Amino acid sequence: MHRQALNILATITILALIPSNDARDLRNVTEPKTPQTCISLKAGGKDDTESIQKALNSCTKGKAVALASGNFNSGPFTIPSGVSLLVDSGVVLRAIPDPKLYDRGSDLCGTIDDIGEGCKPFITISGAEGSGIYGKGTIDGQGGHKMIGNNITWWHLARNALAVHRQQNNPTLVYIVNSTDITLYQITIVFSPFYHVQSSNTNGFTVWGVTVNSSSSALNSDGIDPTGSINVTIAHCNISTGDDNIAISSLHGPARHISVFDNYFGHGNSMAIGSGTLYGVSEVTVSNMTMNRVRYGLYIKSDTLNGGLVANVTYENICLYDSPWPITLTTNYYHKTGNHTPVYRNIHFNNIRVLTNGTFTLHGLSKSYPIEVSFNNVHVAKGSKWSVRYAQVNGTWEDDASGSSCSNPSN
Repeated sequence: MHRQALNILATITILALIPSNDARDLRNVTEPKTPQTCISLKAGGKDDTESIQKALNSCTKGKAVALASGNFNSGPFTIPSGVSLLVDSGVVLRAIPDPKLYDRGSDLCGTIDDIGEGCKPFITISGAEGSGIYGKGTIDGQGGHKMIGNNITWWHLARNALAVHRQQNNPTLVYIVNSTDITLYQITIVFSPFYHVQSSNTNGFTVWGVTVNSSSSALNSDGIDPTGSINVTIAHCNISTGDDNIAISSLHGPARHISVFDNYFGHGNSMAIGSGTLYGVSEVTVSNMTMNRVRYGLYIKSDTLNGGLVANVTYENICLYDSPWPITLTTNYYHKTGNHTPVYRNIHFNNIRVLTNGTFTLHGLSKSYPIEVSFNNVHVAKGSKWSVRYAQVNGTWEDDASGSSCSNPSN
């Protein structure tokens, strides 16, 4: 059956929406190469923080410190500019679950407050150029382990914070800030107490062949979050989390020229843009993606508290299975209000297959600020529902999709 995405609450206009040719990472990104080793370390069996940091500080730029064998236990450390960390196959680098190690000096880490910024990250890359994390080993945040000096886990603390509408003070696993040309390659990152990977105000960020895995019930366990970052490529990754698999945001700076391609999502919340879009998110392409058991699927979320312009975003060759809300565009995220208008323009959905029925939501802010979207070769499961209001829609969809797997999202 061939239908237009219409609803009696919708404002519908046929638009000439043209995708931007620059809706991608402007760098010529190819598969990374692992740098040569400057120093090889063996696990010491207790706290390896000092030996790891000492090796990183003494390593020649352009080379990597290799964690070569054993299970390393460490508190927070920093990767210097031009230096990389190599976690070899079979090696596990564990974040020691002691809040005192991550505390910023106010005794807040491992507690609940109204801000949630009391912990240092486990691994920090700050003000760096050409640094990275490589290898086929594993970085384990131990989010499900009881904190030292406390009888609950990091994840339990997050649940407690949610129950009282406050914030947990938990450490991010990998945090990149004010940096240039940073690479994550092949590494497996699991069980973070908070976000797994976040970049902030970074120009040139490549995540290639990375696996992120966490419990489906772990709150705020985002996989990869490029926030306020420019020229980003996330490719060939396998991401399963308890929150957004990928979330692109611009709360503290613009996010633009971003390529997300050839990725697989297991359980999680979404391929998200938002919720902070204050400085604008633009020139984004998400292509060749398989999404299984992802709650909100393709998700653009913002509000008048942290809203801004989201423009020139293309989703293409994507298959979704078992997603209750496969496509969701909302300008009233958690009903937060302020003076910053969320505007969504030139949002394109091309060659999309949704194999199980769900609810599709296109909610603009008002008649003056409708969302602008186009559909081309969009196929959804019969029985799906549409909720559309304040939307200018170009194109149609067909309710003829079926199947029990998303083995080839390009078809």
